[in-house]
Amino acid sequence: MPRTNYLSDLTDGQWQMIQPLLPKQAKRGRKPIDRREIINAILYVTRTGCQWRALPHEFPHWKTVYNIFWQWRNASLWQHIHDRLRERVRQAEGKRKTSTAAILDSQSVKTTEVGGEERGYDAGKKVFGRKRHLIVDTLGLILAVVVHGANQQDNDGACLVLYSLWEKMQRIKVIFADSAYGRKGLPEFVKETLGFVIELVKRPRGTEGFQVLPKRWVVERTFAWLGRCRRHSKDYERNPASSEAIIYISMINLMSRRLAAVKT
Repeated sequence: MPRTNYLSDLTDGQWQMIQPLLPKQAKRGRKPIDRREIINAILYVTRTGCQWRALPHEFPHWKTVYNIFWQWRNASLWQHIHDRLRERVRQAEGKRKTSTAAILDSQSVKTTEVGGEERGYDAGKKVFGRKRHLIVDTLGLILAVVVHGANQQDNDGACLVLYSLWEKMQRIKVIFADSAYGRKGLPEFVKETLGFVIELVKRPRGTEGFQVLPKRWVVERTFAWLGRCRRHSKDYERNPASSEAIIYISMINLMSRRLAAVKT
């Protein structure tokens, strides 16, 4: 009897893109696990926000699913798949594989009672939990992500994600950010050490309430994309590395669906 199809399941087009990016399975030993079903289960958790233990019985056992998620997280496989798909999306949009401009911002989210590392209180947002620091390109695709305690100021947390970006993408020339990243000499420090120019996008004088600002709206849209997945409504993970992996997985789903739609 075929299992129930869920809205979060990979389409055939998505699977054709992701499958070649996975490591080869061993030809000997126990019967190989259906990797497509494993990814479908992880996407179900990401999209619905359910607990690992609450996975429907149609999927492989939750421990098997979680162990593979954890192994691929530690091997940086989720990030590898994400980065390859990002290059393909950029090429499909007529862009080069790597960007020269980026946008930086953070989002503070609550954590749960399960505890875990890197938690703190963001006095500005009045949130106890963690911060998601993102750097995205001009299409809103993620270039680097670091999750850390919400008690770290933006200019301090920015150093973590900027260094992560520098390690893998030194072609970036300018990074747009809000005025909070202009404190404590951060732009000068980043220019001297990493070679990135931080350009501050400030609100026009006299404006009140919400206003769309040039460049900065791009990263806000990326946070909105992540918000479609209920796993991001809070930070449910004990380990910030798992939080980062879930973000990459959400973007993998988004980008692969976009590419599959273009292909058809």
